[in-house]
Amino acid sequence: MTDTSLTHASSTTVPSAPTIWIMAGEASGDVLGGRLMAALRMLCPDVRFAGIGGERMHAQGLHTLFPLRDLAVMGLMEVLPKIRHLSRRLDQAVADITNRRPDLVITIDSPGFTLRLLRRIAPLSIPRLHYVAPQVWAWREHRVREFPGLWERMLCLLPFEPEFFARHGIEARFVGHPVLQSGADGGSGPTFRARHGIAADAPVLVLMPGSRRSEAPRLLPVFGRMLAILQQRVPGIVPVVPVSPVIADIVRRGVAKWPVQPVIVTDVNDKHDAFAAADAALTKSGTSTLELAIANVPMAVTYRVNPLTAAMARRLIRVPYVAMVNLLSGHRLVPELLQERCTPELLAHTVERLLADQQSRRLQRAGFGQIRAALRGPGADPASAAAAEIMDLLGAGPMKGPQAGQRPA
Repeated sequence: MTDTSLTHASSTTVPSAPTIWIMAGEASGDVLGGRLMAALRMLCPDVRFAGIGGERMHAQGLHTLFPLRDLAVMGLMEVLPKIRHLSRRLDQAVADITNRRPDLVITIDSPGFTLRLLRRIAPLSIPRLHYVAPQVWAWREHRVREFPGLWERMLCLLPFEPEFFARHGIEARFVGHPVLQSGADGGSGPTFRARHGIAADAPVLVLMPGSRRSEAPRLLPVFGRMLAILQQRVPGIVPVVPVSPVIADIVRRGVAKWPVQPVIVTDVNDKHDAFAAADAALTKSGTSTLELAIANVPMAVTYRVNPLTAAMARRLIRVPYVAMVNLLSGHRLVPELLQERCTPELLAHTVERLLADQQSRRLQRAGFGQIRAALRGPGADPASAAAAEIMDLLGAGPMKGPQAGQRPA
């Protein structure tokens, strides 16, 4: 793929000191937003930001309209009790955009909220860009019919997405996956072991229960019971739990009665050092699987949601795997232990094998190398490629009508 987006940006006329309204709906989007804002400042130092975000976006100068944690909810049964609250937050976001009249609105992931926002602000004729394509290729593919008119440009993280959306007449641009910028592959294992007093030969198991308040409480009790089994089979095992600071207190309460007390990591650099020290990992599905693949950590994937949510998802999902690393590799590269298979006994057996089976570890790591290559985009890095697309859109002039977002004829 050629670096066309970067040349486009250099040839456009961008408004002086543009105002960009930008929002993320969860912790992973906040990370993307922070990197994107930094890349935009490199291209346009006078840019001003407003919107919704977390700590990473705040560090780049954003004063969030309301706390990011108000939106970080996942799963049908988890969302239902908060419908009225989320509706009020949506009204608040629409009112803020209406009053500010920014030059561009950027929404990042969280389609349950962001796509509603994009639809509500359509009458304002403000250019809109959506970053991170909704995963309709995985389930509810019919929803793609709702997308024309929601944005002027959509940026994708996964290399197969532009082809999928093109089949539906929608243009999508692959900019590379920001996990490549995460630093997940730059940690120091010896530093982590020395910092936390872990012996050089002690087996380290990374446990990633999720970044949402609705995720971690479902997995932590299972992880604790799994460790009760593992400590008998793998003497000296050291569990490490990297978590977002937003849910650190929830996690500390959740692990208080574990038979083996874990090292709880909230600092991102410490997390990457933990990856480098890890012998294996057990993670919820999602971007964390890509982080671990970048860090070359053998893993298994697990997840547990409300049974009704799971039943509905099974009827709608159209892809053979849940783990992103498996989708990208095209086969079951890593084990998936989901819902009723998310049991202490199965998890313990899988982790024990991960630690001992050298052939499985080698096969996973070979697959991770192919995944890293596939995730590279057209620019020097994903955030720079995304920022160039945004500057190109800012210089493209006003919206061109109700079919914005459709693929050109």
